[in-house]
Amino acid sequence: MKKYFIQKAPFVVPTTDGKLIEEHHGLATTNNSAISIAHMIAPPGWSEPFQTPEFYEYTYIIKGKKQFIIEDETIVLEAGQSIKIEKNTRVQYSNPFDEPCEYLAICTPAFSMDLVNREEN
Repeated sequence: MKKYFIQKAPFVVPTTDGKLIEEHHGLATTNNSAISIAHMIAPPGWSEPFQTPEFYEYTYIIKGKKQFIIEDETIVLEAGQSIKIEKNTRVQYSNPFDEPCEYLAICTPAFSMDLVNREEN
């Protein structure tokens, strides 16, 4: 058995909001429930509903800016910055800026629609 796995074909999550989501490791690609690692590009004007995930989420900004509303505080991260958001924290992610935002998202345990707890719009 090999001691490593090189991901050459990430799972591209189908979206309807113009956001690119490429899961490299996680439930959809490697059936790994412990962690998910995804490369994302959020277009200008993109946003998600508030959610209260049952996982820790780490975000590293590669290019552009991303807005986070965490509980009742608004935070903007820029390229080269990262954040860890505790599980069971109410958060909303968005890109209200003019440029796309490219970033990496790492969730532990892995991202799952059953654990994200998105609110209705």
